Amino acid sequence: MKLTRRSALQLTATAVAAPVVLRAHDALAASGSVKVLAWQDYVQPNIAEKFEADTGIKLELTTFGSNDEAQSIVRASNGGDFDVVFPSIDTAVNYLDENGDSYFAPVPETVNMDAIYPSFLRDSVALGASHAGKQILLPHDWGTEGITLNRAKLPISDADLSFGDLFTQEAAKGAASFRQKSVIMGAGLYLDATGEVPSNRMLDVYKSEDDARRVWGAITQWILAHKENIGAFWNNATEATAAFKDAGCVIGQTWDTTGLLLNRENPDYVYRAPKEGIITWMDTMGILRGAPNPEQAVAFVNFMLTPEVGGMFANNTGYNSAVVGAADFASEEFKRQFNEVYTESVLGNMWWWQASTPFFDPIRNEFVEILTNA
Repeated sequence: MKLTRRSALQLTATAVAAPVVLRAHDALAASGSVKVLAWQDYVQPNIAEKFEADTGIKLELTTFGSNDEAQSIVRASNGGDFDVVFPSIDTAVNYLDENGDSYFAPVPETVNMDAIYPSFLRDSVALGASHAGKQILLPHDWGTEGITLNRAKLPISDADLSFGDLFTQEAAKGAASFRQKSVIMGAGLYLDATGEVPSNRMLDVYKSEDDARRVWGAITQWILAHKENIGAFWNNATEATAAFKDAGCVIGQTWDTTGLLLNRENPDYVYRAPKEGIITWMDTMGILRGAPNPEQAVAFVNFMLTPEVGGMFANNTGYNSAVVGAADFASEEFKRQFNEVYTESVLGNMWWWQASTPFFDPIRNEFVEILTNA
């Protein structure tokens, strides 16, 4: 997609519609409770307390650590135990019932969609946020997966940094960390750039089952040939941080928050974009079709779409809010780190996770299992 993030930070408050949480038609939602299923770090105490104080609605929060976990929870209840869920946009296809209908309801007209950057709404449709011609998921935040490294032990310049450094650097032997299901994408971008495993910049893995097996298979064999560099696997934010602080890793393919939060503690740690292109994701909010508290769900979604809460979310997590004006409420430290990482060249070379195809996850999981067992 076209660059919108840097210009987003420069937008003034005049571009923001007046914050609306509970409007006249939300009056019935000013009591009761709302059941939210969110990533572990998304609804932290300051946000939860503000929501309950502002709306009078009790927040019942359940957290998850992976998209697979969230999908299992929703499927187990046939989409009826929660009101609002925060799925990654590329996993929307995994929230379909046996009839092919989405567990998510079309976005109600009472939701303040004007609070979201128009470009994110536009691009979200192609990435998986619509079903049967209707918007079912709303962009909430976006972030990236790049390289976190300890510059004191591995002094690689920004211009030279590569996904391949996880496996080709001598100093990274036994000291590289990553999430298996992501590293085969990062390694694939490196191998495509070098010409060793052509993959149309990894878009071939979405093209067909044969292409997916060809590409994933070659990447997996290459990683296994360099497995002496593997120091730690991670599957959630806590494990990713522990890989550096406890397991002694000096480089890793991580979410942005891992590197940015480590940098706040120790400036030797930096988070940077590999030259092959930083992997970019979008997380969303959606109201389940079987939501037991639909009016309270709308109130919660509208609350999360206010600039002040978007800024609180960014400060809490290090992720970038999709809400217009949220940057005005972000800390100076957040803005500093954003500007250090997301230069014009980085923002012009982002790689978006695509909408999943029916064969994408099953085939990728086969090769993830091989990596894990190795």
